[in-house]
Amino acid sequence: MPESKEQKQTVGRVMHEFKHDELESGTGKKVKSRKQAVAIALHEAGASKNESAKANRKNLARTKEKERKGQTAQQQKEH
Repeated sequence: MPESKEQKQTVGRVMHEFKHDELESGTGKKVKSRKQAVAIALHEAGASKNESAKANRKNLARTKEKERKGQTAQQQKEH
């Protein structure tokens, strides 16, 4: 489960992208499975149980950088 405010915002954004058919997997294909969307959300938020604390911090930092640069699907759609 996401702990911090940033993690909750990231999970919310990813699930919003999934809901609006904007979420893509690593291969660039649209995500159709809700379970896969949740896994991607937790990975991007750095809240995955299956990764180390160091990897989770790195994932969250990478996601926040992507959000600052406007490279999320949601931000690209707005522009």
